[in-house]
Amino acid sequence: MLQAALALPAHDRADVAAELLASLHERPEADRQDVEAAWAHEIERRARRVKAGDSAGEARADGRARLAD
Repeated sequence: MLQAALALPAHDRADVAAELLASLHERPEADRQDVEAAWAHEIERRARRVKAGDSAGEARADGRARLAD
């Protein structure tokens, strides 16, 4: 499903992203806590990869340009 969404044109991906984000605000507090915990876990995972040298990251401008395509 993710690969299919990523293959969409930028404006369609933006619409999907907006719908997904909006759906997070409709969830009960317990679900929001789960989402926040999942994001915290993902941030920690990414930070560990950078610290270990497994990921150099990407310049913001480069990421934005890539997403605009």
